[in-house]
Amino acid sequence: MPEQNELRYTAEHEWVLVDGTTATIGITAYAAAQLGDIVYLDLPDAGTEVSGGTVVGEIESTKSVGELFAPVDGTVLEKNSAVGDSPELVNSDPLGEGWLLKVEFSALPPLLSFDEYSALIGE
Repeated sequence: MPEQNELRYTAEHEWVLVDGTTATIGITAYAAAQLGDIVYLDLPDAGTEVSGGTVVGEIESTKSVGELFAPVDGTVLEKNSAVGDSPELVNSDPLGEGWLLKVEFSALPPLLSFDEYSALIGE
């Protein structure tokens, strides 16, 4: 599991772990807690082109339905099939086994640091 200060964040409560030209993407622990028990995820398949800032999926919880936004432009390399089978992983381990997508990107847009994200959520 990555350290929180190794990650970058979006204002839409997603985290991004950069490794070369691959961005692993998930939702933050804060977002998972706000959503409540996650019961369903609709994620794009490998090979899907995504554009930063656009809706690419859906997260359904016992409280509400939320949208998943692409934080980068690129091509989906992999979606986490484990969260498709066990969506509760997003609640129990949002920064580890609960990751959602891996996307190959060509340029990284400005993202928030841990301190900037903490200020955004008031922590």
